[in-house]
Amino acid sequence: MYARRRRVYFWMMGTCVVLFVGAWAVVRLFSMPVAIAMCVVAMVMPPVAAMIANRRGPEDRWWDDPSGDAQSDEWWDELDGKKRPREDQ
Repeated sequence: MYARRRRVYFWMMGTCVVLFVGAWAVVRLFSMPVAIAMCVVAMVMPPVAAMIANRRGPEDRWWDDPSGDAQSDEWWDELDGKKRPREDQ
């Protein structure tokens, strides 16, 4: 899942660079409003790409999901205040 999100992120960022460079290298010679519109689209793409790259998939582990290690999960639950401190020995 991570590889797919990373690939989509790089495609979006590549498209952003192509739009920006194309707008000021080629399109501005024919139509300045279209070049400005292309730059506005290129300006909006990086935050959208970051949101897509950082969203959690259905099979991704979330920060508070159990890890499977009982001792580690118990320690984290104690730190988060979900359980009382252990009374060892």
